[in-house]
Amino acid sequence: MLSGRNARGNMETTVLLVILAVLVIFVLVVLVKSIRIIPQARAGVVERLGKYLRTLNPGLNILIPFVDRLLPLLDLREQVVSFPPQQVITEDSLVVSIDTVVYFQVTDARAATYEIANYIHAVEQLTTTTLRNVVGGLNLEEALTSRDRINGQLRGVLDEATGRWGIRVSRVELKAIEPPLSIQDSMEKQMRAERERRATILTAEGTKQSQILTAEGRRQAAILAAEGDAKAAILRADGEAQAIQKVFDAIHKGNPDQKLLAYQYLQTLPKLAEGDSNKLWIIPSELGEALRGVGSALGDYLPDVRPAAGSGTGRPADAGTASTDTTATLRADTGDGAS
Repeated sequence: MLSGRNARGNMETTVLLVILAVLVIFVLVVLVKSIRIIPQARAGVVERLGKYLRTLNPGLNILIPFVDRLLPLLDLREQVVSFPPQQVITEDSLVVSIDTVVYFQVTDARAATYEIANYIHAVEQLTTTTLRNVVGGLNLEEALTSRDRINGQLRGVLDEATGRWGIRVSRVELKAIEPPLSIQDSMEKQMRAERERRATILTAEGTKQSQILTAEGRRQAAILAAEGDAKAAILRADGEAQAIQKVFDAIHKGNPDQKLLAYQYLQTLPKLAEGDSNKLWIIPSELGEALRGVGSALGDYLPDVRPAAGSGTGRPADAGTASTDTTATLRADTGDGAS
């Protein structure tokens, strides 16, 4: 009897402990289900019996266990999504591959949860269709040089379409635009030709400037040389003029007579024939006058050497006759030279 009672008491104790443990676990579960801590920049949507109740803000929040259900938290920070390359046909029928990057932010957790099933996938598809619509109206050159224009149009269309989804698109960037390989090769050849053309133009401009500067330097040198020669010629002419003036003044101060001038003139004549290149010698017309002056000078000096009148010898008379004949001959020669 005692052993049966002890066994029954042990069973009751065990049952009580199990019940107590279950209650403790239940209380813990209820507490866990009732208390929710929402991190900063997160938002949680609460449903009560399957219907939207409210949006939980960051901090401590209390829920009713088994009645309220918290959906997965949404990130309210700005997100960056890079989409895979998209094949787009341009206006000139060229296929280009374009990589896009979209910057967006969830502004309404309720709309992002109930208005769209997968907003990231929706933004990707909307970006693709909008990109094809925008780039399809541009040729390849415009598509490569009008990124800001394309980005602005994409942002406007996406922001307008995603507004009702509780999403704000802040920026859309084209990460890369890759034309076909054949077009890339042609563009590289064109760019290489353009660079070579510019290099040739710059080389020609440099050569032109060099030649201009060289010619300018030569012109300046020629001008300076000519000015130097002119000044030297002027100085030489001034020197010769001064020398001539001095000689002229000296001659006039010495007051030479006609005889001396005629003698100096005759001494100067042989110098005219000096030089190996002189083949023809032209006698000046003044030679007759010079000879006439010399003859007259000799005629004046000859009477001084005649003997006195009445001398017995005939030799002085012959000498006088010879002197007279010589003077006459000189005068005759002078006359012939003058004629």
